[in-house]
Amino acid sequence: VGKSSLLLRYTDNDFSGTYISTIGVDFKVKTVTIDGLRVKLQIWDTAGQDRFRTITSTYYRGAHGIIIVYDVNDVRTFCNVERWTEEANMYVDETIARILVGNKNECPELKTVATQDAQRLAAKYSCLFIETSAKSDENVDQMFDMITREALRLKMLAANQQRDAQPSSVKLRPVSEVCVKSKPKCCIGGRSGSNS
Repeated sequence: VGKSSLLLRYTDNDFSGTYISTIGVDFKVKTVTIDGLRVKLQIWDTAGQDRFRTITSTYYRGAHGIIIVYDVNDVRTFCNVERWTEEANMYVDETIARILVGNKNECPELKTVATQDAQRLAAKYSCLFIETSAKSDENVDQMFDMITREALRLKMLAANQQRDAQPSSVKLRPVSEVCVKSKPKCCIGGRSGSNS
């Protein structure tokens, strides 16, 4: 579907037309600036084959974002999106940023997955959505920018909710007793105007 090609294009601005299947897991690191904030991205490229599913499931833990990729020219890969999304949901919190990516979008005449179908599926799973092409460098940077911004937004939202959920407290300090001497008050004759 082109996960490795997307990663290579984003981190190294390179593309290789040679298909080499990812075995197990690979990753790359890229530092970006989002709204003046430097963010170090550690992007994991997991194998898509079923035989690696037990290995890749451990990499969901601790993730701040999940990118689910299908090939817009191969409807079979699109049919696997629900399975991958359901699997991700077993391992991560629903507040983790997600994006559905239709890759290999460089040849519209070869496209077999309608954009509207992918948009509906993305909405069903509360995912962002974009179509890309690692080959022509279409929307690759935008896709990584979208998922990074969403991950940051959700992380800040969670931090604010956690802060707001903290019980308010007032710190009391012991006060030393103060002895107050007052003059005795005395009323003689009652209130004015009374007949005492």
